[in-house]
Order: sequence, then structure tokens, then C-alpha cells
Amino acid sequence: MAAKKTILAVVADAQGEVFEHPDLLLAGMNGLTPRAPRADELIPLPEGSRLFTIPDTPPMGFDRSSRKLCTVETLPRSWGGGRIQAVSAFMTPGYTRTLLPAADYRRKAVQLPLWSYTAVGWCVEEERFYVAAAKVDRNPQWRPEHYDDRKLDPLVRRSLKEHPENRLIEQLSRCAVDYHCFAAKNLFFRRWEAPLPTSPTCNSRCLGCISLQEAPECCPASQERLTFVPTVQELCEVAVPHLQEAENAIVSFGQGCEGDPILQTGVICEAVREMRRATTRGTINFNSNASIPDAVDKLAAAGVDSIRVSLNSVQEPFYNAYYRPRGYRFADVMESIRRAKQAGMFTMLNYLVFPGLTDRADEIEALLRLLEETGVDLIQLRNLSIDPTMYLDAMGVTDEGLGMKTMMDRVKAAVPRLQYGYFNRTRETFHPPGFETDWPLMD
Repeated sequence: MAAKKTILAVVADAQGEVFEHPDLLLAGMNGLTPRAPRADELIPLPEGSRLFTIPDTPPMGFDRSSRKLCTVETLPRSWGGGRIQAVSAFMTPGYTRTLLPAADYRRKAVQLPLWSYTAVGWCVEEERFYVAAAKVDRNPQWRPEHYDDRKLDPLVRRSLKEHPENRLIEQLSRCAVDYHCFAAKNLFFRRWEAPLPTSPTCNSRCLGCISLQEAPECCPASQERLTFVPTVQELCEVAVPHLQEAENAIVSFGQGCEGDPILQTGVICEAVREMRRATTRGTINFNSNASIPDAVDKLAAAGVDSIRVSLNSVQEPFYNAYYRPRGYRFADVMESIRRAKQAGMFTMLNYLVFPGLTDRADEIEALLRLLEETGVDLIQLRNLSIDPTMYLDAMGVTDEGLGMKTMMDRVKAAVPRLQYGYFNRTRETFHPPGFETDWPLMD
């Protein structure tokens, strides 16, 4: 798509002002290996995306004259010669990155926050930004323009007034207003997918956990974790009206502001049965590490429609290095995936992808074996938000992968029935028309 275009590196000065570097062509990184982006790895920067600096980290790129890879620490003399920093894109949801920003990460002085870092450049011919990414989901509901806080505030206030004793509504009001969680905002807008956080505890200690960081090796969590287990009544007061009234209604257990809901299977099953006694409308989804296979059986029997199982890798050593499980094994997760499909759940992987690990040949082979053995319906290709050096050091990975787009193409070609996506689905859209041939996605 970007063939025969001149894509310049995008950098920032010491004050954070962003601009294209006139003498530096864009480079990206697969793992920590810098290289030129391939044509099918670049798309125009999606609307709603943001740019931000990688503090005090010099960018890398290809010299426009010699085409040699270089690290650049200062602006051209004609531009003042000041120090510069690398720049990253944070994409609007629905897009999977194909390359990391090319930068000398070993020079950075801080642990980077939990964002997904994506290579971004400037197309000279078109005068617009390009980003290293592929579109994997067409659902437009999660675009930032749909989330106007001026309309949200009175809805939150009214809900709190109507349910003064419901701790879950109070929690979700904070998620919506303080942490700008789109799913929590959906609850108050009475539309689409809404969250049902339930578990204050977890049996994983993920390196990139966004709600709890127990050790100093990572940056602070980006939000506070739920501190209580909601009652069945509290859960149903939130879920039932949403299921009954919302457009494209989904309620989901397992959110960023909690541990893992599988540890609260008892209360969840009781709540789901109550929800289904009240209404058959809408979709009930369960996001989890799926660490307890017997719990998956119970959830399916209670009426949960779909499950999304989180994995950073389908290889046990990489999984253990990231999730650091307590009291369960990788084999339990694999068994849960099998049981979910056998029980009739629409089964998804929340595949936390990272260029340089997800696109390794051995990872692709392991993923294909899992898909063949279990019949997984959909892979959500979610960008793993974490400091690149922290993650790759923990994984012990130093070599380059085959390329994220190559990985996606190979897997889809081998398993045509498999769907790619980024978001949870309603029951009505579990298997949309044409999904077997609908790849790659185009605007």
C-alpha cells in the first residue's frame, strides 16, 4: 500500500513538538531488530490515533542519502541542532501493529508506561502520517468520537442517584469518568458492550497488569483494582437493564479494573442464571485467563454465551514468563479452551501480540496446532501494552520474527474458518457472512 512512497521518520524535539525528519527515512523494529517496513506493513494513520514521545530515547532510521541505518540524536544544524526523541503512535482500537518504533531503547532512562508502541512516519507525497499496522476489525463503535463526556456526566449522576447502595455502579462511574473506560461509558449510554467487574483477586501476576503492580520492576498500574465482590443483586441491577434495552447488548465479566473473574465463578453463575431468568436478550461474555477448566463447564451451563481467553503466547515458557501463574498450569488453560468449544461457547483468544514474538516460526506452528485441536472461532489480535525492552528481556527473545502481516496471512490461509478481530461479538454476529474469505480487511 505504501510502495514507492517516501516515508520519513517522525521525531520530537526536547519540548515534545513532533515533526518529520528531513534526512531520515522511517525504520521500524521487529523485536529489537531494526529494519525498513514492508509495503504491506504500513497504512495511513487511523483517525482517533495519538502520537507521543518515547522520553529521552534517540530515534533510528535510514539516512536518506546513503540508505544506511543510523541512530540520530540531534536535529539538522539548519533546524537548530537540538536534541530529539523518538515518537510512537497509539492507535485507535481495531488495528494491530506490525512494527515497533525504531529507537535506541537501551539508552532510555525510564521504564515506559503500559502503552502499545507503534512505528509511525510521514508520507511526503500524500502529506499525512503512516503507521505500521493492519486493520483487523470493522466495528466502528469503539471510535473515540462516540464517547462525548459532556453527554456522559448527567447520565452517571442520574444512575448514582437511582442506585445509591450499588457499589458496582459506583465503581463503574469511576471507571467511566476518571479512567475514561469506553466499556464503562457504554453502560451509562445504555448501548453496546458494558462491563461487569467482579473479582478483586487474580491467580496470575502479569508483567503488564494494568490494575495491580506488586513489584517495582514495572511502572505503576494505570488504574485501581476493584476491592470487593459484587452481590448477585448488584450484578443484575447493572446487567439486566442493559441486556433488555441496549443496542447490540453485551455484558462482559473480566475487565481491566479487576483480577480474574474465574475466581468468582460461584457468584457469577448464580448471577447469570438470574439474568437469563429476566431476559433472553443480549450476549453474556466472559473474559478470563481460563485457568480452571471445571469453572468453564459451570459457566457454560449457567448460560454464558462466549468466552475470551487471554494469552500472550501459545508456548508454555513464554506464557509463564508473562502471566507468572499461581496455582494453575498452562495445560489448564489449553483444557479450558477445549471445554469451552465442546460446551458450545463462541470461543475467542485475547491474543496479546508483539512483533518479534507472535510472528516467530515456532509460535505460528504452535498456534496452528492449537487452532486445529480446539476449533477456536476468533482471534482478537490485541496489541500488548508494555515497555518493549522489559517484555523482550523477560521472554529471553533476541532474534527477529517473520513479520506480523506474514503471520496473519499464513494462519488465515491455513485455517480459513478462523476469524480475526479486536472486539467481542454479539450472538448475532458470531459468524457474519463471508468471514471465511474476508481477509485482509479494507476500509
